[in-house]
Amino acid sequence: MNIQDAQLRQAAFDQVNCLAALRGGALDSADLAGGFEFGGERIPLINPERGIFKPRQMEHLLSIKTVFPRRGARVWYDDQRDAHRQIYAGDDVVDYQFMGTDPNSPDNRWLRDAMQQQIPVIYFLGTSPGRYQPIIPTFIVGWHPERLRVELAFGALVLVGASAQATLPASPERRYALREIKARLH
Repeated sequence: MNIQDAQLRQAAFDQVNCLAALRGGALDSADLAGGFEFGGERIPLINPERGIFKPRQMEHLLSIKTVFPRRGARVWYDDQRDAHRQIYAGDDVVDYQFMGTDPNSPDNRWLRDAMQQQIPVIYFLGTSPGRYQPIIPTFIVGWHPERLRVELAFGALVLVGASAQATLPASPERRYALREIKARLH
């Protein structure tokens, strides 16, 4: 990851963590729509129309989201139903569905790249319609084009000197991070 990408990523993590602290954990669509300022430029946190997002200013994927379906609305992706169940069941990983059916579409290649490069991303987990619990850092740890999905694992930010670093967690740390997420969702 290049230096600018790392700096943008850290600024995004800091902004989301700050917003979440101010809002009691959950963020709404308006919070996410504002993005953040970096070098005098507004950088989006999400694409309101798509779940997989890489800002044009970045080399790698920044965020993914799972929306919570409105009552009676169409469920577009399996992860809209399964993410909460998998978290509460204590699964080590959570499934996240590809965008569409082409594993080689740009959005899905960003997922694969993040997995191969072990790039930490922000996962905005829908908790109710229009509200999201940010989970930072999230890692893509499995690539399953035959099932049109990836697997996500959650970690913790570790302070190294004056900055926070995210590293791909081992299985025990994943379980600990998952317990922390379950506690935040309650």
